[in-house]
Amino acid sequence: MYYILFYKTVDNYVERRAPYRQEHLDHANAAYERGELVMAGALDEPADGAVLVFKGDESTVAEEFAMHDPYVRNGLITEWQVRPWTVVIGGE
Repeated sequence: MYYILFYKTVDNYVERRAPYRQEHLDHANAAYERGELVMAGALDEPADGAVLVFKGDESTVAEEFAMHDPYVRNGLITEWQVRPWTVVIGGE
């Protein structure tokens, strides 16, 4: 099953993320290497959110990622939500 983690970000997110960016990327790369994170990226024009796609048996894979994400822990994410995603075309 796939799960999408939606992030809403603070104002001036791009500028404010700098001190936490490498730690966030390390966290994301570790999840990718474990096979949990399929793809991820920030929304643009405007840069007010991000979308991360996870694959796992339960939504906890995405929820635990968010709870341990340096961006969430340091207040750069104002709101996050995990939604199950039924893939119709593509995927594995």
